[in-house]
Amino acid sequence: MTPPDCWHASPADRTLAAMKSTADGLSSPEAEERLHRHGANIIAEQSGEKAWRRLLRQFNNPLIYVLLLSAAITLIMRHWLDASVILMVVIINGLIGYLQEGRAEKALQAIRRMVTFTVSVRRDGRLQSLPASVLVPGDIVLLQAGDRAPADMRLIQTSDLHISEAVLTGESEAASKQTLPTPADTELAGRTCMAYAGSLVTRGQGHGVVVATGENTEFGKISALLRQVNAIETPLLKQMAEFSAKLSWWILLLSVVCFMTGYWLRDYSAADMFLAAVGLAVAAIPEGLPAILTITLALGVQMMAKRNAIVRRMPAVETLGAVTVICTDKTGTLTQNEMTVISLDLRENSMGVSGAGYDPHGEITLGERLIDVQNHPELARLSLTALLCNDADIHKQDDIWTPHGDPTEAALVTFAAKAGWDGGQARKEHPRLDVLPFSSDNLFMATLHHDSAGNHFICIKGAPERVLQLCSKTLSKEETLRWSERFNQRAAQGQRLLAFAYIAAPDAMSALPPQLPLQDIQFLGAVAMIDPPREETAPALAKTLQAGIVVKMITGDNPKTAQAIAESIHLPVGDGVVTGADIDNMDNDALKAAALRCNIFARTTPLHKLRLVEALQQSGEIVAMTGDGVNDAPALKRASIGVAMGRQGTEVAKEAAQIILLDDNFSTITAAVEEGRRIFDNFKKAIVFVLPTSCGEALMILAAVVLGVAMPITPVQILWINMITAVTLALALSFEPAERNIMARPPRRPGESLLDPLLLWRVLSVSLIMVLGSFGLFGWTQANGATLDHARTIAVNTLVMFEIFYLFNTRMLMENITSWRQLTSNRMALYSVAVLLLFQLLFTYAPPMQSLFGSTALSPSDWLAIAVVGSSVFVITEIEKFVMSIVKDQKNSD
Repeated sequence: MTPPDCWHASPADRTLAAMKSTADGLSSPEAEERLHRHGANIIAEQSGEKAWRRLLRQFNNPLIYVLLLSAAITLIMRHWLDASVILMVVIINGLIGYLQEGRAEKALQAIRRMVTFTVSVRRDGRLQSLPASVLVPGDIVLLQAGDRAPADMRLIQTSDLHISEAVLTGESEAASKQTLPTPADTELAGRTCMAYAGSLVTRGQGHGVVVATGENTEFGKISALLRQVNAIETPLLKQMAEFSAKLSWWILLLSVVCFMTGYWLRDYSAADMFLAAVGLAVAAIPEGLPAILTITLALGVQMMAKRNAIVRRMPAVETLGAVTVICTDKTGTLTQNEMTVISLDLRENSMGVSGAGYDPHGEITLGERLIDVQNHPELARLSLTALLCNDADIHKQDDIWTPHGDPTEAALVTFAAKAGWDGGQARKEHPRLDVLPFSSDNLFMATLHHDSAGNHFICIKGAPERVLQLCSKTLSKEETLRWSERFNQRAAQGQRLLAFAYIAAPDAMSALPPQLPLQDIQFLGAVAMIDPPREETAPALAKTLQAGIVVKMITGDNPKTAQAIAESIHLPVGDGVVTGADIDNMDNDALKAAALRCNIFARTTPLHKLRLVEALQQSGEIVAMTGDGVNDAPALKRASIGVAMGRQGTEVAKEAAQIILLDDNFSTITAAVEEGRRIFDNFKKAIVFVLPTSCGEALMILAAVVLGVAMPITPVQILWINMITAVTLALALSFEPAERNIMARPPRRPGESLLDPLLLWRVLSVSLIMVLGSFGLFGWTQANGATLDHARTIAVNTLVMFEIFYLFNTRMLMENITSWRQLTSNRMALYSVAVLLLFQLLFTYAPPMQSLFGSTALSPSDWLAIAVVGSSVFVITEIEKFVMSIVKDQKNSD
């Protein structure tokens, strides 16, 4: 069975013939044969990552490789304690990463759940209730209000059928459906004779013939696209991988130099030099850095949870701080995804309507003046007509007003409530006697009512041009032209219009006549509706733009609406609006250029969104994608960071994203960007803090080999410093508040090194200070008759004291600490210092620790010398900051 190129362009009878089906449906044997041929109407599941693979991935790091090599060498040499401690460090790092990682992705399972339900199918000439999974091409399916389309269908019969396709197209307004074919090049949102899998029937009913099931549906194509999309590595992880690889090569080179120097120049044995080389490697590797990164990100995850953002994958919280472009969906992200009446046009006046969404609290104003509906009978009649010629309602549930029925009609109920009507009471006082449903043929709805006095009347609601046509007998040509011009102006602003009319009917009328009495129809006016922007969107967008981040709107909605929303929130349009049809005609180079120049993309499909994200990434941008629909899922997964809406977002979007916003608030994205920048700043501070200790330890061992003296610290003591002291102090930097003007600076450049030349100089200079101070005290103590263990204990504690003082230098990388408040503002730093001093007292005086690490007790004079030498790093580094600031100021003045 070969389908035509596009079912929406094929007439209904020809589609039935092509599917070898009839209006009575298939026979059971034929359906069984087709089920065997086409397969079940389900989305194939993709198995997630196995737990053991996820655990092994934690050890995929060059620094971990060097540690494992060091452990293997020490095991071969039967140094069991050193090997055990090294392996313990590796295992702890791996377990922390494994336990903190987010849950496995379930996007495909979420898609499958959305099409697993029971449907009404006509088989063997009768209506049956069957699981959606057994549907086959050619089945005739009945759709009613509240149903979710189980497959892609060509509609063959409709009655006031409206279907919400927001999950596929991004359109907030339900689409009116009919049976006539549409042109072959019609975009998905305009195919009014089709019902697509996953879309929701909001009103009316219809019959359709199934033309595609399972992965052949539009829904299934998104699933297949989602499977093909590979999530990319986050900027920080990429930088860490490059940094680790370079550092590992330098460490191996230094280890080889150490071995060769001792073996050839100092005639040490190969075994001793292997131990020295291992000690240098262990010293130079910042073992605590992976743990610091993991814990810093975990703390960021907790901070974001307090800001209504759930982070599913830890590195994502930092990635937002690096984004250069945010691609955002319109419906439900920038806007409320709730149709709202914002204005109305009467014969004499145009009025504004305040409030947003389905909350009935709001006011009607004429200019700056509040309107009393009782003094405006035209407004009272129009708002009552909007309420009565209506099948929807609104209800308050969990402090949230929600629609029941068609969203557009629910917006009219909300408008009527703002005009003072109690929906339930008004409908009781004006009971409905008959109804002519809206259809694509007549483009209007009419209802017959009577009031408590027995007066009968007809309410009419419909497309403005159609209602004007009905009122042609009572409106002059000039009035009709004036109304048409007003409607065109509203439509150009992206507003959806509905017009209303009224007929005073004979009291004996109990049913609507086949032909309405045109000579009696009175035109009442029209209301304009939009899916309004969220109140917080504009200020959040302004803050995001101030941070140097470009924001692009990518929506399935029409271009006029997209541009109107962009202008209302002050989003720069760029070089005009680009449509999905435009994108189809672009090659990759043209698309890359358009993606950079233009900021609004309308009538886009999931593939368009994915291509745009990829085009921006190919141009070197770090891209965040926000969205809430199924159509957003592939782009959410491909983006550097995917952000889904938690309240109104589909499960598919949530499972494809790395971050979920619980409040669906664009301003939360801005807060997440700020938090991401703070996390990166603090992690950079941690690196600048940890590296001098590791470099200093390595240089001390190399210096000992070159000078031919005893090692000032042992490998086990090195691990104690790197894992206990460095981690304890470095974690305090994770609690540093955001720096001033953090959202006033541009995003960091993609590919930017973790450490710039100035910070590299800082690492090297502090390393030399630590080497000179610790090695100097070690030699001075030995020269005064101290034992090797005693001298080593002093060396270890001197390094720790250097770290304590250097911690306060690092809290502000470039600025001098000029007040006691700046010195003590981070309480966690003070607590960390207290905990570390306690650890060092245990290291120095506790017998078990003395046995394990070879330490000895120290005298008060020893501690005084350690404190004096250790404090030198604080003084020298602050002087260096001061000198650098003067040099920088002079360069800026020049």
